[in-house]
Amino acid sequence: MRYRNVGNSGLKVSEIGLGSWLTYGTAAEQEAADACVRAAFENGINFFDTANAYNRGAGEEAMGAALKKYDRSSYVLSTKVFFPMGDGPNDRGLSRKHIMEQCEASLKRLNVDYIDIYYCHRFDDQTPVEETLRALDDLTAQGKILYSAVSEWTAAQITEATGISQRLNLRPLISNQPIYNMFERYIEKEVLPVSEKNGIGQIVFSPLAQGVLTGKYKPGMDLPKDSRGADESVNFVIKSYFQENVLECVQELNSLAKELGISLSQLSLAWVLRHPGVSSALIGASKPAQIEENVKAVEVDLSEDTLAEIERILKKVEGFAPLR
Repeated sequence: MRYRNVGNSGLKVSEIGLGSWLTYGTAAEQEAADACVRAAFENGINFFDTANAYNRGAGEEAMGAALKKYDRSSYVLSTKVFFPMGDGPNDRGLSRKHIMEQCEASLKRLNVDYIDIYYCHRFDDQTPVEETLRALDDLTAQGKILYSAVSEWTAAQITEATGISQRLNLRPLISNQPIYNMFERYIEKEVLPVSEKNGIGQIVFSPLAQGVLTGKYKPGMDLPKDSRGADESVNFVIKSYFQENVLECVQELNSLAKELGISLSQLSLAWVLRHPGVSSALIGASKPAQIEENVKAVEVDLSEDTLAEIERILKKVEGFAPLR
């Protein structure tokens, strides 16, 4: 395994991290979570990501239970706040009240004394950014979180937040967590340059496009019965990718991967990690074998010719518009 600093911070995370979105506490049982976390540790992964909103806390509980047997200093743990956790008007967003209350709730569900990276899961246009940043800074001063971060914020929102932090002498944000894969590349235009300028590293989710970039979904064929795409409870996540031109593109990428002697998932992860602004790529896994295959991506160095060939293939899906 290789490790990178998260932005300009001194915190080092494995280039491949293990996430729990739509996996632990929902589709997979605790036994699977335990097995995957164990496989992650065995393969050098030290970074684990979850969120309070994942199945209304069940994702955090499953992750916390799986990590319980490991020394707290041996891993980096992140979770998030923003989405509704109740029906009340203050049970959502990035107000000081919601942040403080949800941090306490997350600590209890995770069964830990502190959170390494605490993310603002989305931008809250109904709360002053200064209020949000001051709350995060206070949590850091209290030792309940070590670093603060954001997820899916625009370049303008990141710029505003970093400016306020500098003006008020608050502890800086160290990470942004956006979606990033071969099909969804919006961060390359503005988010990556702005983040690098401000010392913010990207910890990206969905680098395998919800499993589409493993090659399991074929154009013109029915969805595999045991796949995430066939699961009606999560099907909305990957509907965007079930377009003929996208799936045909995946087959071309798969052929390229075979020529290189690697799997498509390894090619896709190595492509994401090619960018120095990316600190880690989060994978989801329900089986240890998936982790064992994906971590090998850190050993793959893509040549300029290979990168050019990938760009040629991806030209066929230029203008891809995801469903959200």
